[in-house]
Amino acid sequence: MPNIQTIFDATFENSTHGMYLARLDHRLDQHFVMVNTAFCEQLGYAKGELLKKSLDQLTFTEEVTVNLEIFNKLKTGKLKQYRAERRLIRKDGRSFPARLCVSPIFDDLGKIKLFSVMVEDVTEPKRKESMIQIAEKVYERSDHGVVITDKDAIIQFVNPAFTAITGYDEKEAIGQHTRLLKSGRHEPEFYTKMWERLQKEGSWEGEIWNRNKGGEAYQEYLKITAIKDGRGKVTNYTAVFSDLTRLRNQEEKIRFQAYHDELTGLPNRTLYFDRVDQAITRAHRSGKKLAVMFLDLDNFKIINDSLSHSTGDVMLQGVSARLISSLRETDTVARLGGDEFTILVEDVEDEKQISVVASKIMRSISEPFLFNGEDLFVTSSLGIAMFPSDGVTGDDLIKNADTAMYHAKEQGKNNFQFFTENMNQKVIKRLEVETNLRKALDRNEMFACYQPKVDLRTGRIVGMEALIRWRRNGLDTILPIDFIPLAEETGLILGLDEWMLSQACAFNKRIHEAGAESFSVSVNVAVNVSAKAFESPDIVENIRKVVEDSGLEPRYIELEVTESSIIRNVDKAVGILGRLRDLGFNISMDDFGTGYSSLSYLARLPINILKIDRSFVIDLYGNPKAKSIARAITAMSKEMNIKVVAEGVEKEEQLLFLREIGCDEVQGYLFSRPLLEDEMAELISNGKCFFPQELSV
Repeated sequence: MPNIQTIFDATFENSTHGMYLARLDHRLDQHFVMVNTAFCEQLGYAKGELLKKSLDQLTFTEEVTVNLEIFNKLKTGKLKQYRAERRLIRKDGRSFPARLCVSPIFDDLGKIKLFSVMVEDVTEPKRKESMIQIAEKVYERSDHGVVITDKDAIIQFVNPAFTAITGYDEKEAIGQHTRLLKSGRHEPEFYTKMWERLQKEGSWEGEIWNRNKGGEAYQEYLKITAIKDGRGKVTNYTAVFSDLTRLRNQEEKIRFQAYHDELTGLPNRTLYFDRVDQAITRAHRSGKKLAVMFLDLDNFKIINDSLSHSTGDVMLQGVSARLISSLRETDTVARLGGDEFTILVEDVEDEKQISVVASKIMRSISEPFLFNGEDLFVTSSLGIAMFPSDGVTGDDLIKNADTAMYHAKEQGKNNFQFFTENMNQKVIKRLEVETNLRKALDRNEMFACYQPKVDLRTGRIVGMEALIRWRRNGLDTILPIDFIPLAEETGLILGLDEWMLSQACAFNKRIHEAGAESFSVSVNVAVNVSAKAFESPDIVENIRKVVEDSGLEPRYIELEVTESSIIRNVDKAVGILGRLRDLGFNISMDDFGTGYSSLSYLARLPINILKIDRSFVIDLYGNPKAKSIARAITAMSKEMNIKVVAEGVEKEEQLLFLREIGCDEVQGYLFSRPLLEDEMAELISNGKCFFPQELSV
């Protein structure tokens, strides 16, 4: 019979687990005394190599091999063995998780002589454990509902998505039969076939109606899989499902957002163009006409800037509702962006029919909008293009309707216009002007003129207004009315503003150096500041730098602003003009009385000059109300210590009336047309008195 040692050696060597015997040094490090083949294979070392090493050399430094407290318990017999997990390092540098079962071996005196250690490679169990944890997280975070049942379809597990879709929580669902979710929408035959296929093929998938806790039916895509044991018997079923109703609602929402405007819910540009193309195809077949309208709100930017964008959004939504109510269900209203809307009207008999529709639309929009207890008013300009006379493609029709809309704006706004070929020619000319205007400054085609401003007491020149002119290609002179509105619209006005201010400052500096002060008056130069400039956050700094570079003192400059540029944002304008006044500039309000005049904001504005618009001056003897307006403006300005300047004076009787009511300064063709620099310099140097002797003080 083999002895104990032989049995131990055979058991030790043939064990499928790694095993080793080790002794402890004074640092409690385990030094290998005996190792088996399985342990060598786990680590990739030969036995001779391992017997020269200790456990510390095969583990990471942060892992303690033997805890001192545990060792003391082993030594006193309070602990027979202990288990620990370590990451052991193979010869090739890779590591693996190992579970160590450590048992002490005592000598005859009861002292620990050796440690017997069994080493189990737990890489695979750890991997499986990790995969189970990952699977649990997947189930928990999945958007798909997951159900696990026993072989009799009794629910054993559900994930959070199941609860989100069905409304049943874990406690309510577990232990219940899956018929808990039955909708009643399927015939018994449906379920019979489902279970027959499950039994035959081990799985079933398809669309099915179920019912949630609240009693609402929903459609889902369901996949059921049978789980079998080693003998092929079904032990469980897993069901994974997604809420098709919700998915289809989400898809529909995404599809709607792709083709509709977010603010108003109206069709957007993409959908509108598609509907126009389809309508053209139908019109070709039927031989009928259709109309494309392009609508733009008048002065909407003022509402947006002065009352807030949220107010503007509410108004756009209101406009959308009114457009829909003004049209047939078969017509299409779309929002292209901003305050631009397009309308498609099919089955049109003639232009008269569309005129009625356009009038109805404009009346509807002009009705007041109630917002925060106050009435807000807005009007619209509308252009119309007809198929097939004005275009046979969607692009052409919309482009021509847009052209007609701009023509409506030019006609005074708040009206509609049908497209004509003349409009198209005008647009082409406009594009040509814009193209040349962009190059005008670089080509040195711009030049400045100056119109004198005369003191009504002395008849002497006390100032001048700088006026920009454009001589294109060195030949044709283009008046401001033909390019300034375009420059405002395109933003090119900012470059023209800066150029004009620089020219005016340089010229006035030259006038002063030539001795204008000898006339006992300060010759000021007035320069227009466009509405567009007020949109720039750097307007004050830009003006200051141009004037500083010229060497002219700010007190010799009048910055003319219009009512329309101020009304867009009165608070902002007050701040900007206040800073300019603090720098020493004179501030003049031009065209007063022609737009949105309000005494409340006039009192707040830091202006010191007010200009009576030429339209009132021209009408002084043709319209009695013009006299009253001029007299009222002058009296009000005197009370506020504001200088009054009248422009457009062409007749002596106008001059006499303005002098009578106390106007301070005048300008107009009665005294001089706008002059070139040399002509203006000569006029100032002559010290001419413009009044007849009998009018002079």
